[in-house]
Amino acid sequence: MLFEKLADVERRYEELERRLSEPEVAANYQEYARLSKERSGLEDIVQHYREWKRLHTELEEYRELARGGDPELRELAKAEIPTLERRLAELEEALRRLLLPKDPNDERNVVLEIRAGAGGNEASLFAEELFRMYSRYAERHGWKVEVLSASRSEIGGLKEIVALVQGRGAYSRLKYEGGVHRVQRVPETEAAGRIHTSTVTVAVLPEAEDVEVAIDESKDLRIDVFRASGPGGQSVNTTDSAVRITHLPTGLVVTCQDEKSQHKNKAKALKILRARLLERARREQQAALAENRRAMVGTGERAEKIRTYNFPQNRVTDHRIGLTVHALERVLDGELDPMIDALLAHYQTEALREGARA
Repeated sequence: MLFEKLADVERRYEELERRLSEPEVAANYQEYARLSKERSGLEDIVQHYREWKRLHTELEEYRELARGGDPELRELAKAEIPTLERRLAELEEALRRLLLPKDPNDERNVVLEIRAGAGGNEASLFAEELFRMYSRYAERHGWKVEVLSASRSEIGGLKEIVALVQGRGAYSRLKYEGGVHRVQRVPETEAAGRIHTSTVTVAVLPEAEDVEVAIDESKDLRIDVFRASGPGGQSVNTTDSAVRITHLPTGLVVTCQDEKSQHKNKAKALKILRARLLERARREQQAALAENRRAMVGTGERAEKIRTYNFPQNRVTDHRIGLTVHALERVLDGELDPMIDALLAHYQTEALREGARA
């Protein structure tokens, strides 16, 4: 089955190469771009497959020599066969991974939502630390972070924050960060030295494009404006610049008051609303296609604890894959790649198993 698929992919790749060399295709910019993109998406698979075929032929030749009458060639062939078999197995595994369906959202920007959960002020302080962690991670990857909406607690932490993370592959790297993050530490205000447990909820949504989420502003939205205010009720400005948008068909409500401009607040609120509507539609589609399959992350099951940050033991544990690292400070400073790489490998392996059972 695997090699039938690979042969089909190679045939399609060769057909695309022929089409791209045709003058009428070259003259049609849109068609040429579409076919070039498809060809580019198949190129890595075809290169691996052709290398597999070359090594497979080479292995058969060595096996033939190993059965031959020349003792010297026979020993030489027997020495080479294990190396070729290992390389072929590695290539076969790589090909299985390359054939996995691509997540269409992987190259998108991310709408990142972080909210303090159980634990009061301690939860809001940790929410701010998590936002800093993701901001530092984005910085390491050359991504841009733009705050869309934020609400601070009385002691300076974050009750909630919504930010847009812009950069190539942002969603592919962050999509498994959605869930409940638990922190265990002794708060500065704890005189008895007892460890407190708090939680923060993280949601990772692919940014929606306007064409994907149809919103009729005149029929679907109720837009209220009001005067923005900060913690403690002090006035942020003296104009009605804050915006609350209610999506009437679903009841979703988004409020934004960070900017002094009503227009900018409305634009940010619409960006958040579109991302949430896209995520809602994605969840409904997944539920319809696989009611009894447990969704991975970001499909509504965010009440589950996914990761614990234990300060006294200097450890971070991801409960989904049983991975523990004793490098809490480095993780909170944005060194997330080792954990994210392990998560991606885990879920990729799960997808391979499901594909093998299908």
